[in-house]
Order: sequence, then C-alpha cells, then structure tokens
Amino acid sequence: MKIENPNPIEWRFAERAEQLQASFIREILKITQQPEIISFAGGLPSPATFPVEEMKVAYDKVLTQNGKVALQYGPTDGYTPLRQWIADSLSTGGAKIVPEQILMTSGSQQALDLLGKVLIDEGSRVLVETPSYLGALQAFSVYLPEFKSVATDEHGLVPSSIDAVAEGARLLYSLPNFQNPTGRSLSVERRLELVETCARHGLPLIEDDPYGSLSYKGEPSPKMVAMNPDGVIYMGSFSKVLTPGIRLGYVCAPLPLARRLELAKQAADLHTSQLTQMVVHEVIKDGFLDQHIPKIRALYGDQCQVMLDAMAQHFPASVEWTKPEGGMFIWVTLPKHINAMQLLDEAIAQKVAFVPGSPFYANEPETNTLRLSFVTVPPERIRQGIEILGKLIAAKI
Repeated sequence: MKIENPNPIEWRFAERAEQLQASFIREILKITQQPEIISFAGGLPSPATFPVEEMKVAYDKVLTQNGKVALQYGPTDGYTPLRQWIADSLSTGGAKIVPEQILMTSGSQQALDLLGKVLIDEGSRVLVETPSYLGALQAFSVYLPEFKSVATDEHGLVPSSIDAVAEGARLLYSLPNFQNPTGRSLSVERRLELVETCARHGLPLIEDDPYGSLSYKGEPSPKMVAMNPDGVIYMGSFSKVLTPGIRLGYVCAPLPLARRLELAKQAADLHTSQLTQMVVHEVIKDGFLDQHIPKIRALYGDQCQVMLDAMAQHFPASVEWTKPEGGMFIWVTLPKHINAMQLLDEAIAQKVAFVPGSPFYANEPETNTLRLSFVTVPPERIRQGIEILGKLIAAKI
C-alpha cells in the first residue's frame, strides 16, 4: 500500500556532506568513454597488462579447494597469508614488519579515508605536496582539515620546507615514487632528510606507493617505512601491478595506529572481500609478480618515450614538462598566460583529453599546468594527440 500525498522531505545534510566534491578526473572520464577521443586523462592501468588467465585459474582453484571459506565473512584486518606475504615483502634487514601491522583495504582509496577518519579532526593541520594526489585531497577534505602546502621543485618534495609549517600538524602525505600527478621521484638523500625531519617533529609520514614497482629501469628506490617503521605509514595497492577492478589495497602502520584503523574499518565495511584476497594470494604467492611486473615496466617505458619524443617535436619551446623514469604520468607547465581549463575545452573539441593541473593543488592552484597519461593509448594515437595539443598551445603563444 502506498501512502498518498506525503509531505515532501526537506533534506538536511551533515556538514561533512557539504564538503563532498566530484573528482574532476572521474567527470572527465565520462567524456573519454567515447571511442573517438584520444584520452591522456585517466590514470588507468593498461588493460593489456591484466593477467586474465592467471586470475581465472586462481578463482577456479580457490573456489574448488576452499570455496566455503572464500565465500564467507572474513576478519577485518584481512586474509592472514596475504598479510604475511605483504609483511615479508616490506621487511628489510633493518626493519621487520609483522602481519599485525597490515590492514587490507578496499583499494588504497579506502586506506586514505580511514587514515583521515582516525587522524584528522576539524581544523587539523595536514601537510601535502604541491601539487598532490587529487584522491588524497578528496578523502581528507571530508574531515575538514587545514591543508598546508609543502614546497616542491623539479626533484619533488623539498624536506627543508617542512619546518615552517610542521607545528601542530597531524600528518604529512607524500608520494615519493613517480608521483601522481608530476611523475617526479625523491632521491635517496631527500628520502632520508624527509624521514629525519618528520621524526624530529614527531610528525606521522604517509608514504603512498602505488607506482614504486613501475621503474622503467627496474631499480626500486628504498622505502621510507624501512627507515623509520615507528613513524612512517606505508600504503600499497594491487591496482597497478595486477588489476584495479579487484579493488585491493593495504596499509602498513605502527601497531597502535593499525588497531585504530582496524576499528574504523569495522564500522565502514566489516572487511574486504575474502574471495578477492584469497585469489590474489594464490596468483602472487609463488613469484608471479617477478615475471609480470617487468612486462608492465617495458610497455609503459616504451609508451612514455613515444610521448616524450612527440612532445619534443610538437610542443613550443616555452612549454616545460617532466621526464619520468617510471609510473604513468607526465606533468606539463605552460606559459603563465595559458589557462589549462580553457585549453581542455578546445582540446575536447579536437577529440583530445587531458587533466588540467588546478585540482591537484590544495592551495593556490597553478592554472597553467596539466597532467598527461600515456599508458592506455597506442603509440600512433599518442603521436596524433600530442600533435593536436601542440598546435592548440602554439596558437596561444
């Protein structure tokens, strides 16, 4: 039976709901679904790298041999053998990581949300790079922090700039490897200085590392969590080395924080899919990633070079860009008078898309910047799209 003539509801949303904003990138992706668009916009891994057959075999094996466990509720902190694998992979001679420090999450985006929930109060000072990962700014913004931008240069975050803004800060969020959006990486010397600076201030340091395995030369940089396991929170993901569709990430935290994060996750979703965790462990447990990741590196490295060569050929001399040695992104700085948002409208009209740089800034956005991703676009389409962009930029100079 349906109620007749109900009074209309006047929706009263929580203050935090007023802070929710659409991801600019996700909105652009709606446009780039059109096949005629040459999209440099999405930070999407290449489907050519997805281990479809290995996943099919693993799903069949897990469901056949242990289906009743895989399809049941699981523990909040995650599937123990997978957590042990992660702990072992993060452990070094100087830093022993234990499974109790590992919390499995529904993608690393959930880890960001849980960290914000546990560490940030309204008005809390949160330090972020300039620019920073848009997804982190979104996740933290819900908890109404005061963002303070930490200076960066062509070599990434500048540790000496932390002292001026560290007082009272709850955390510093960093992406040291092939950063999204700039593609920059921190040197070993800067990593040590960053860890030491945060330790001196008693400042928790988040090391978000989704791209660390994607060095084109195959030379991974040292992890900061190994330099100070009691002060560094490490975040990882299987999205870039297996497939993003499984939505499986993890956070490695000092034990007091790990327990708080586990309690926050209990309230959020009880646990991450037990089936997915068991399948991923089945795929990776015998060294599959050692053979799989080099193939991803080779593909991405080749396509990055195609884009860099095309930019050198078609972009005006007054345009600057990063030259990443890994990851998925190139950061472009246009002459000051060119607005990348306006350029995007013109580019879409020419069937090319990218992400303007402004949304990646917590404060004082630089409107003459943009991000390009090359990993899902075939070489000939990369060349075609960069030539179009080069002509549009040249027309504004």
